[in-house]
Amino acid sequence: MNRTAKRAAAGALAIAMAQLTTSAYAGSEPFFTPLTQSSAVASPNHVNELNSPWQVPAGITSTNLVNMAAVEADVNQSIQRVPAGNVSTMFDMLAYDPTGRYIFIPHETPVGAGVTRYDAEAGVSHLLFAGNQTGDRSMPNGETWQYDFGAFDPARFTPNGTVILAEEWSGQGRVIEVMEPMAEPPTDPTAGGASLEEGTDWRVLTSIPRVSHEGIVWSVKYPEKVIYFIDENNSGSIYKMVLANDNDYVGGGQTFVLVVDGYAGDPTQNWDQEGVDGDTRYGPATWVPITGPAGEPIAGITNPYDNSETDSDRPGRVSADAVNGTPYGRPEDATVSALRNGNEVVYITTTSEAAVISIEILGGDKAMVRQFAKEGVTPKNVGFDPTTGTLASPDNLAIDALGNVYIIEDKPNGDDVGGDIWFARDVNNDGVAESLDHFMSLQVDGAESTGMIFNPSVPYKFVIAVQHPDSVDIDRDRDEDGMLDFECAGETPHTCQGDAVWEFDLTNVVPPVCQKGPVSFSRGYRVETCVEDADLNFINVLSRSGKQSSKFQP
Repeated sequence: MNRTAKRAAAGALAIAMAQLTTSAYAGSEPFFTPLTQSSAVASPNHVNELNSPWQVPAGITSTNLVNMAAVEADVNQSIQRVPAGNVSTMFDMLAYDPTGRYIFIPHETPVGAGVTRYDAEAGVSHLLFAGNQTGDRSMPNGETWQYDFGAFDPARFTPNGTVILAEEWSGQGRVIEVMEPMAEPPTDPTAGGASLEEGTDWRVLTSIPRVSHEGIVWSVKYPEKVIYFIDENNSGSIYKMVLANDNDYVGGGQTFVLVVDGYAGDPTQNWDQEGVDGDTRYGPATWVPITGPAGEPIAGITNPYDNSETDSDRPGRVSADAVNGTPYGRPEDATVSALRNGNEVVYITTTSEAAVISIEILGGDKAMVRQFAKEGVTPKNVGFDPTTGTLASPDNLAIDALGNVYIIEDKPNGDDVGGDIWFARDVNNDGVAESLDHFMSLQVDGAESTGMIFNPSVPYKFVIAVQHPDSVDIDRDRDEDGMLDFECAGETPHTCQGDAVWEFDLTNVVPPVCQKGPVSFSRGYRVETCVEDADLNFINVLSRSGKQSSKFQP
């Protein structure tokens, strides 16, 4: 099978899987007994970091799949380390291929950003693509970024059988497509003198506006046509792109920004500045175009693709401001599902606001924005022992085969307390969670959890990365003799485990004991004190749902 045919076959599989997802809705009760506190963290390379980075409910098991030390110690594997302290590697938003064999690991480094592919069958990692580290962050509009890339945050396996990467805080806000992600790894994966012409192993998607990309996802109902993406900024907006031609990412398409109908604030200001009214950033909303139907610039609106026309290196943000695009506090990750009424819903973390929003997709250009979960508003561990943990800096999102949403925190709680992962309980599946149930807590010094994603072929397993632990900081923590201040796992800095990917298995999770008693109420919703006996076998339900719907996670 030639390259084009293989890519088409992979894309057809991904689309078929996506079309089957509308039968999966959120609404499960907790299948575990929630934690009651956030975890304390220990010194770099503590036994917890090396063997069990997260505190988890009883019965959940974990395995380290890949880490920097293991890859760098093996001449048959490859990865890229950029000399930049604890951001030397920065594993970020992981992506699976539809079979679950490959995990794609983007590198969120200031320069030399790339992507590594982990082969679960062979147990090996290979660097597929990377910039050549010539970028100059002080010259965002200059020529130095022609063959370099920075801060790859999202990695997504597309309905076309390719992998999308995109730049967040470094580089030029570009989206890159790796054309043959499952082919034999290249002998020289750096961009070097490679051409930017279409037809090479990677290409820049110049038809997607330049913003600070993190969340970029495909519609569940129309994966061949609609892409949602966000601008991670404290006045960041939410976008929708409708492709001019099905599955054609270079052929252009119309881009819209979300405008809440009642919003009357200044879109150029940060979400929490005077004049940015939080109350009017929810409710009925409209998708307002910032380009023409084929992607052409609109007169009077900044060209969202060309950062040479503006002082900003993220011109899509300037375009959104011109049409009153509603600003949110660092909208970061996004995931797509369906509500019980059948409408598509996009969930988005707003990190600075300690919240998650849901956007119900209505007919035509209309949408409804709701507060899905928020610290101080959404109750926690309803029906269980309370937790002292707080929803702080919600960053990433994950979704299981039943449509349940998991919220993953950034490193929010200082140096002593780790970030958490929450199970968002939306039993009636209306886009507003009735409880945040404390699922996991990170124990690794200086690190954050990132890239949680469920295996599309084994739905009771998921993976998460440990990002930028202090143990990987090979520049800062040296004494006058050049030795590390803390004890490393070996004699050289590269034997510190560093960034790592862990796989979790829910098979033997211990379900909560059902305590018959009065029913509690939260925000007007009836909430059982625990799961009913018939629902205790969550893993079997999850497995059946995964086999029936084979949920494609864009």
